[in-house]
Amino acid sequence: MDIYLVEFKGSRKEYFTNPDCLSIKIGCMVIVQAERGEDMGRVIKKIPMEMVDLEKKPQNILRLAAPEDLNKLTANREREKECVIQCEKMIAERNLEMKLVDAEFQFDNNKITFFFTAEKRVDFRELVKELATTYKTRIELRQIGVRDEARRIGGFGVCGLPLCCTAFLREFEPISTQLAREQNLSLNPAKISGNCGRLLCCLRYEKDVYEKSLPIYPKVGEKFQTEKGEGVVEKINIFKEYIVVKQESGEEEKITLVQLKKQERKRNQAKARAKNQSESKS
Repeated sequence: MDIYLVEFKGSRKEYFTNPDCLSIKIGCMVIVQAERGEDMGRVIKKIPMEMVDLEKKPQNILRLAAPEDLNKLTANREREKECVIQCEKMIAERNLEMKLVDAEFQFDNNKITFFFTAEKRVDFRELVKELATTYKTRIELRQIGVRDEARRIGGFGVCGLPLCCTAFLREFEPISTQLAREQNLSLNPAKISGNCGRLLCCLRYEKDVYEKSLPIYPKVGEKFQTEKGEGVVEKINIFKEYIVVKQESGEEEKITLVQLKKQERKRNQAKARAKNQSESKS
């Protein structure tokens, strides 16, 4: 059985099955089972069930969206804008230390979810009561991180492409400045941070390559002997396969990976000869 990846507002993505064998095409809008009721999203991928690692049993796709469903979705999006304005007023009246990011109606209007960011825990119980009284439906206030905020808002990265978190990333992985150091990038926060203010997600993309390649080379800052004398490793370029050694005179010398391997072989041969001579004497 195939499984379908469906995308909702804010780049939220979930897997669904097609038990009724509906004729579903990539890009079409569908009505799906929600926690309590129905929701609407766009089909973005079809995948064989055995290729997906599911943490829980997926819900079902109920039907293809009709023209009236699309009209209702448009009306919901307009109402969401009004909800954001109204909720922001309620937050200001209570002096709550939280930033409202977005509001999202479940397709059948059985629930409204308000997404917000905050530096610490917020007591929003009274806010929820007033929202429930105002809109006469289930209310959920969900605290999200700044990366999730960027995902919901969308935008473009410094590369000029849509943000990775909105395009294809499903989970956020830990990222540290060590990744930037390994890649010889500037540690200037403005240059290695994304729209969310956190370290760029793409720093992880080459992590495995660097972990595999760096051990082949001497470390940056390490002393290194060349034909011109002893210097210090200034830079490593694993893609063009060379290192730059800076001599005491300030002169920089480029040593290729081929040259490094030749030197390594000579050192190993010298060690082997020394070992043999030592054994023969004994």
